Amino acid sequence: MIVPSETVVELSRWQFAATALYHFLFVPLTLGLSFILAAMETVYVTTGRVIYKEMAQFWGKLFAINFALGVATGLTMEFEFGTNWSFYSHYVGDIFGAPLAIEGLMAFFMESTFVGLMLFGWDRLSKAGHLSVTFLVALGSNLSALWILVANGFMQDPVGATFNPVSQRMELTSFFDLLFSHDAQSKFVHTSIAGYVTGAMFVVTISAWYLSRGRHVEMARRSLRMGALFGVFSVIGVITLGDALGFVAGSAQPTKLAAMEGMWETEPAPAPLKLIAFPSDSEQRNVGPTLELPGVAGILITHSLDKELPGIKELEKRAAERIRNGIPGMLALQRYRENPDDQAALATVREHEEDLGYAMLLMRYAPDLTQATPEQIEQAARDSIPPVWLTFWSFRLMIGLAFLMLIYLIAMATFSLSKQCAAHDFLLKISIWLLPAPFLACELGWLTAELGRQPWTVYEKLPTWISASTHSEAYLYFSLIGFTLIYLVFIVIEMFLMVKFIRQGPAGYGHGLAGGGSGTIQPVLSAPVRHEEA
Repeated sequence: MIVPSETVVELSRWQFAATALYHFLFVPLTLGLSFILAAMETVYVTTGRVIYKEMAQFWGKLFAINFALGVATGLTMEFEFGTNWSFYSHYVGDIFGAPLAIEGLMAFFMESTFVGLMLFGWDRLSKAGHLSVTFLVALGSNLSALWILVANGFMQDPVGATFNPVSQRMELTSFFDLLFSHDAQSKFVHTSIAGYVTGAMFVVTISAWYLSRGRHVEMARRSLRMGALFGVFSVIGVITLGDALGFVAGSAQPTKLAAMEGMWETEPAPAPLKLIAFPSDSEQRNVGPTLELPGVAGILITHSLDKELPGIKELEKRAAERIRNGIPGMLALQRYRENPDDQAALATVREHEEDLGYAMLLMRYAPDLTQATPEQIEQAARDSIPPVWLTFWSFRLMIGLAFLMLIYLIAMATFSLSKQCAAHDFLLKISIWLLPAPFLACELGWLTAELGRQPWTVYEKLPTWISASTHSEAYLYFSLIGFTLIYLVFIVIEMFLMVKFIRQGPAGYGHGLAGGGSGTIQPVLSAPVRHEEA
C-alpha cells in the first residue's frame, strides 16, 4: 500500500473542508425556507388571501436562487471522495456509498423535479396540487439531508458494518443499523432543525429590514410573524436536540466530548461545565482563568449524578492500550494477506479486530510494527485526541449564537403578536446585522462535529492519515486554489442575486407600499386591521 505524504493529506483535508463549508452555507437555508414556503402557501390555500400567495412567491424566488447555488456547490463533494480520498472509498465504499446513492436516486431527483413545478406551476396546477408540490419539495430537501447524514453518521459511529479479512475492507452487515444509528438520527434531526432556524432568521431579518424602511409592510409584517413563531420553536428544538446529540457522543465518541468540554483530567461525577476556558493542546491543560458551573456537564451529558466522564489524559492511556492490543491483529492480518490458508492468523485477526484501527494510528510512526517503541506508541496515542482548542471554542460559539437567536426571536415574536414592532424601531434596524448568525452557527456546528472526529475518517476504524489519495502536492495546490476561487465566484453570485431581489421586493405586490415607500411605519402598524387582511 502506497501511503500519501502528510502534506498531501493536509491539502486534501483543506480542500474538502473548503468545499464543505462553502456548500453548507446554502444547505440550511434550503431546508428552512422549504417548510416556511409550505406554511405560507397552506394559509393561502385554506383562507384564499392572495397576500400569502404573493409571500410564498417572493420567498420562493429567493429559495430558488439558494437552491441552485447549493446544487452547484454540492455536486463536487461527492466526486472528491473518489478523487482525493481513494483509500477511504475503497475501504468503506460498500457502506458509505449506499446512502449517497439512495440520496441521489430518491431525494435529489425528487427535490429537483418538484422545485421546477413549484416555481413554474402556479398558473398550471390547482391550488391543492401546487401546495402538494411545495410540500414534496420540503420533503425532498429533508430526505436529502437524511441520507447524507446517515453516511456521515457512519463515519462518526460505524455501526452496521464489519471488517472482512478476505477482502481487506469493511462491509455492510445491517442496513437497518446503519439507517437507525443513534448518531445518524439525532444528527439528522439536529441539522434539519438548525436549517429551520436559518430559514426563520432569514425571513425575520429581511422582513424587519423592510419594516424599518416602511416598504412592503403588509407582507413583511405577516412574514415576520410567521418566521418568528417558526423560529422560536425551532431554536428550542435545536438546543434540546443538541443535548441529545451530546448524550450520544458521550458514549460513542468520548474523545470528541472531552475536547468539547476541555476536560483534561477525569473529575468526580457529576463533572462541571466549563463556560470559559483556554485549552492548550501542547501543554495538555487549560491555561488562564476558567469559569465553570459545578456538576452541570455531568448531568447534561450522562443524565445522571454518579457517572464519570473520562478526561483526555485517561482516554490517551486507553488508546495506548488499544494500540498495543491492535498490533498482534495487524501483524496477523499481514500474514493472512500473504497466506489466505493461515487459519491461525485469521483467528488472531478476529480476536483483535476492534483495535485494528488503533494499530493503523501507530503505523504512521512505525511502519514495521514489530519495531515499534513505547515512545512511538505514546505519540500515536496522543494523536487519538482531536484538536481541543478549536473543538472547545467552535462548540461554545455555536451555543452562544443559538441562545442569542432564541432571545432575538422571542422578542420579535412577542412584538409581532402584540402589534408593537413599530415601537421597537431600533430592534428592526439592527436585525439585518443578525442575518449571518444562523449561518455562522451551522458552520461552527460542522467544525465541531468534524474536528472532534479526528484523527479518524471512520471513528476508531480508519485514520485520516492513511485515507487520502496519493496525488502530487502540485495537483492538490492547483485544485485547492481553483475550487476556492470558483466557490468564491458562487458566493458573489449568490450575494448579488439575493441583494438584487431583496431590494427589488415582491414584484407586482399590491400591498407592497402600504404606509409609503419610506419614512415611519408607526401609522401603518398601529392602524386598525380589517378582518379580511388579518
